Amino acid sequence: MARLSTPLTDLLDLDVPIVQAPVGSATCPALAAAVADAGALGMLAVTWRDEAATREAVAETDRRTDGAFGVNVVVDPDAKTVPTETHVDICLEEGVDVFSFSFGDAAPFVERIHARGGVVIQTVGSAGAASAAVDAGVDVVVAQGWEAGGHVQSEVATLPLVPRVVDAVPDTPVVAAGGIADGRGIGAVLTLGAAGAWLGTRFLATTEARVHRLYRQRLLDAAETETVYATLFDEGWPETPHRVVENETVRAWQASGDGETDHPGAGDVVAETPDGTPVRRYEDSLAVPEMRGDVTELPLYAGQSVGGTQTVQPAGDLVTELADEALDALERPR
Repeated sequence: MARLSTPLTDLLDLDVPIVQAPVGSATCPALAAAVADAGALGMLAVTWRDEAATREAVAETDRRTDGAFGVNVVVDPDAKTVPTETHVDICLEEGVDVFSFSFGDAAPFVERIHARGGVVIQTVGSAGAASAAVDAGVDVVVAQGWEAGGHVQSEVATLPLVPRVVDAVPDTPVVAAGGIADGRGIGAVLTLGAAGAWLGTRFLATTEARVHRLYRQRLLDAAETETVYATLFDEGWPETPHRVVENETVRAWQASGDGETDHPGAGDVVAETPDGTPVRRYEDSLAVPEMRGDVTELPLYAGQSVGGTQTVQPAGDLVTELADEALDALERPR
């Protein structure tokens, strides 16, 4: 596997400047550990886990790998029931030393994490937000472009956003996110000045990701033109923009002609969890393997890079492939 050295790899002791994005309920110890074992940064999303589940996920990941992994916490209180402070305390107790924060300000947690020798990452959607984060002591910023899947913090595309953020915080590693699915994309953002690349959609198509087989198949089949940016799936996290692959729920909403206010079939139960809990059509609920019902009517979170997501493979093999492709792209004569 190619080794690529950047300020991000130096800071986090990585072999390659690749981060597996914390793709909600699809993250799990098996995925984060496989990525970490391959020399990249594995991530666990803990926002929607309760205290016990968070502690268990972190401990299991730590048992599985000696590589680098971190946790992501959504700061927005509308997205969760467990306070951010609680998640931070639990993860510090479990020895986590890489924390990423999104949809809110990391500043209240910087001093506490730094006191334990940890690294603080914050996702931003503008150069101004990046500057404010670094002024607050954040160590790494993630510049998330509008092309990204899942919940989106920016209205600016990745290509114009990354150079602006790099210039705004020249002494801080910047990780580019949004629309990156292969090594050519990684090489491109490194050329723009980023110190790493953050990939989510591509890692959903790995054998370790906790996604329902029908969700994964829809990702493999989708073209880059088949994603929609909206605030449609708003039960559980209102008014937060997200990008999803088109499905019947999206098409019915588009055909209603009433913008964001009309939700055809609102209240319909389309799936259920293993314990029989109903899942409604417009819930912010990712389709995990144990769900039953019409899971493809739920939000199929994916970015515009979905068109380049065409095969399923082990996460470690994917990291190796991405690194080799990136090095080849960077070294190719022009």
